[in-house]
Amino acid sequence: MKILPSILAFLVFTLILAIPPVILQYSGNADLLVPHFWLVFFYMSALTLFVVALILFVQYKNQEYYAQAFMGGTTVKILACLAFIIIFAAKNKVNKHIFLADFFYIYFLNMGFEVYLLLRNLRHKNLR
Repeated sequence: MKILPSILAFLVFTLILAIPPVILQYSGNADLLVPHFWLVFFYMSALTLFVVALILFVQYKNQEYYAQAFMGGTTVKILACLAFIIIFAAKNKVNKHIFLADFFYIYFLNMGFEVYLLLRNLRHKNLR
């Protein structure tokens, strides 16, 4: 799979991922979203997009470093998310249960799609 179709698939996934929070916001259930939810959403989505693009670029340039790039990108992503959590929680007064639910909704779905997309790129070309 080329880099551009993977990036486009991720952008479509991100739009689909944004639909439930938009529905919550406009249906009167905005209390289920933390204040500045869209900051969290776009930060984590942009971070995931950057990591996916970087890993796909490394795979395109040199297949031997794909596993190292995947592990390094995943490590950097989780550390950046943890740093973001600390800063966000220190600056904003939030309900911890709602924040955890919102955070894990974004993080795990992004991570799942990232792993799916990157594993799909590892398939042998004859099996497609």
